[in-house]
Amino acid sequence: MVATRVAVPGRGVVPAGEAVLRGDDRGVLHGDGLFETLHLRGGQPWLRDAHLARLRAGAAAIGLALPPTEVLVELLDTVRAGWPPEVEGALRLVCTRGPEGGGPTTVYATLSEVPAAARRARRDGVTVATLPLGVAARSRPELGWLPAGVKSISYAASTAARRWAEQAGVDDVLWVSTDGYVLEAPTANVVWLTGTTLCTVPAAETGVLPGVTAHWLLNHADELGLTADERLPTPADLHKADAVWLTSSLRGLAEVTALDKAPRPHSPLTPALLTLLGFSVR
Repeated sequence: MVATRVAVPGRGVVPAGEAVLRGDDRGVLHGDGLFETLHLRGGQPWLRDAHLARLRAGAAAIGLALPPTEVLVELLDTVRAGWPPEVEGALRLVCTRGPEGGGPTTVYATLSEVPAAARRARRDGVTVATLPLGVAARSRPELGWLPAGVKSISYAASTAARRWAEQAGVDDVLWVSTDGYVLEAPTANVVWLTGTTLCTVPAAETGVLPGVTAHWLLNHADELGLTADERLPTPADLHKADAVWLTSSLRGLAEVTALDKAPRPHSPLTPALLTLLGFSVR
């Protein structure tokens, strides 16, 4: 087990237990901030620039001042320096609004091993149940005051959904809108196969988080002879799909093996998609 690291701009890697943010930080008090999680493979952060672009888009949406990109890149390089290349890493960049009384944005990075549960989901797949979210599929982008599709550190709803999943005896959930459409999982995007078309939910239309992994995967679908599309599926559509997966930075791709207790057959495409994403298939 490699010890978790924390780094701060201008301070480098800080000793374990040393404070990196104040008790009155608005990230702690109000969940006011953003983060990105990158998969560290071979010691290198995969899709770094795409993650930083999503962070900047989210910061613009909520009016959060960020350091220059070169400062963020240097911070990520600092925290990963010397990380064993054979160990998968979970590299997180956190940016909060800073102290409640005013002050600069709080920025820090953490690096730890990818959890065993994430690697297990990639290998064995996940069981999933649908869960109502309480909003219409297209309602969030229509609300001018509510930033949609940002990777907020305010994770109360996502954490509650994951607790519900554990109590329900499943690995994860898929949120369903009041008008009956599947939107996303609390920490993942949904991708599915219909015939030779690889699909995901349209982020701009629904306000789901635009997935970096899902976007990359659909952009490279033609390498497997597939076409790509964005659609709004119902649970019935996913039950009829040839295959369903959850995509996220650390899991990469996790096949849905059961949806609402209905078992799903293993897709022969899963190993090819994992290989396309750069993961070894075991």
